[in-house]
Amino acid sequence: MTTPQAQPHSHSTAQPVVPSVGVGVVHLFCKVGESTISEAVCKAVQSAEDEGVQVVSVAVLGHKADLAIMGLHKDLWRLRDLQTGLRRAGLDVVDSYVSLTELSEYAQGLPNETKQARLYPQLPPDGKLAWCFYPMSKRRNHKQNWYELPYEKRKALMYEHGASGRKFAGRVVQLITGSTGVDNYEWGVTLFCTHPDDLKEVVYTMRYDEVSARYGEFGPFYTGLVAPIGTICAHIL
Repeated sequence: MTTPQAQPHSHSTAQPVVPSVGVGVVHLFCKVGESTISEAVCKAVQSAEDEGVQVVSVAVLGHKADLAIMGLHKDLWRLRDLQTGLRRAGLDVVDSYVSLTELSEYAQGLPNETKQARLYPQLPPDGKLAWCFYPMSKRRNHKQNWYELPYEKRKALMYEHGASGRKFAGRVVQLITGSTGVDNYEWGVTLFCTHPDDLKEVVYTMRYDEVSARYGEFGPFYTGLVAPIGTICAHIL
């Protein structure tokens, strides 16, 4: 009696799982393993892109990871396939973050073009090769509970925060994605900057805003360099 062979994954076996608005986002932080093959990593990324996934590849600085892959697609199965492809290429996913693009409740009055750019971003932005990612939440401490503030107060604080960010127009492109209910924090923040010190300056400046100083809780930071996946593999393998 022969042992049944595992069947290859077929996209037709999984019904699409899509958000009602926006797209799914996954940040995969990977380390090179003994079995990692450069050509296989490149093929996994290309296969995802062939399926319509937006892929941003980042060479990570520091010990936390070697490579970050950021994937965006409406169907979450396509993001799962990207993750599977990287694992089969010999990469070890040592950390990850799952989120969805969203339009903040404080941004309903924005022009439609701006709303669409937040829900359906086109990444990476040209010329922004310095990159970082961090998750964050709002505090719920006694006397520092963001969710006990009246809406108008929260809106005013967020407008102040946005004004600080607009000072970096042209130097920094920011994507804030929602993760309440889908990962450990409430938002993921991805920054694309012209220069590495722009990363430091924008985060430092905005931490003085009351919304961050009193109510911000930050997770781990990952920093790296945006480049084509083939270029990154040549540097890390």
